[in-house]
Amino acid sequence: MPHVTFIHGIANKPPRETLQRIWETALARDSGIDLNDSGVTNNMVYWADCLYEKPMAEEAYESAAGLAGPDVAVSPQDTVDQAWRQDLPANEKAMVDQLAAKLKFEMMLDDAVVETADQIGIEYERIPLPGWLKKRMMAAFLRDVHHYLYNVRFSPRPGATYQLQDEIRMRLVTALREGASKPGPHVLISHSMGTVISYDCLKRVPDCPPVDALITIGSPLGIDEVQDPLKPELTSHDGFPSARLKGPWINVYDSLDPVAGLDPNIANDYKRNGEKVIVDINEQNWGKWRHDITKYLAGRKLRGKLQELLGL
Repeated sequence: MPHVTFIHGIANKPPRETLQRIWETALARDSGIDLNDSGVTNNMVYWADCLYEKPMAEEAYESAAGLAGPDVAVSPQDTVDQAWRQDLPANEKAMVDQLAAKLKFEMMLDDAVVETADQIGIEYERIPLPGWLKKRMMAAFLRDVHHYLYNVRFSPRPGATYQLQDEIRMRLVTALREGASKPGPHVLISHSMGTVISYDCLKRVPDCPPVDALITIGSPLGIDEVQDPLKPELTSHDGFPSARLKGPWINVYDSLDPVAGLDPNIANDYKRNGEKVIVDINEQNWGKWRHDITKYLAGRKLRGKLQELLGL
């Protein structure tokens, strides 16, 4: 029996069971792939609780994705301030500042500049997101990627403290062990920051179980500042996680996705013995927020590749 392991990306999320249902529904919508009807088991690697006090309301999640009305409130607890960037070690500060500069993040913090950019369509404005959403999502991206890659000790709520990389690695490895116990094939589907976590475990965690195929969606793995902390295991000649990825790596992106769009094609960065083997697929979404997983999972090309990998 085939099995799929999902792992989500940046920012807060609804509870794990709700999020898993949202992904399953998005994949099945409009005559897509109904995993349950197809006999495909699946699980969701959930790590938003490591960084957020409590789960996001499903209505707010859909609003942020552009699926519900604009009047649905977003909880203030989900807004990431920038205080954590103060007093970072020099190497970490350089990484965060360089990534923020690429994202034009400091410009986003100025509402007047954002509104002007929205009106005149200057180059940095790759996609006309509402100012509040740009700031919230990119702030979450900066923090999430830094805190994971540098294994920050973090307390999202009283009584809960995590060494973030250690904790999230453990959760993914545990889920992959469950998948490895199935007959297979076993496909790991990762989105956004989840693609960094997936790669990190497959490449750099010795006791990580192997998978038969990897799908990365809306991935920031092409960005230099994300790649640098993954070295020395990541090299230009042999970045492919061959020891634990037994089959293909499919990378799906929308060129207007603000997380993946900086460098969406990653085959050149993660070669296997000097050869490009990753299949980079451009599949454009719709609307203002192109990073949303439910839009990606509706893609014809993505669904076609997943059907092949699962043997459906």
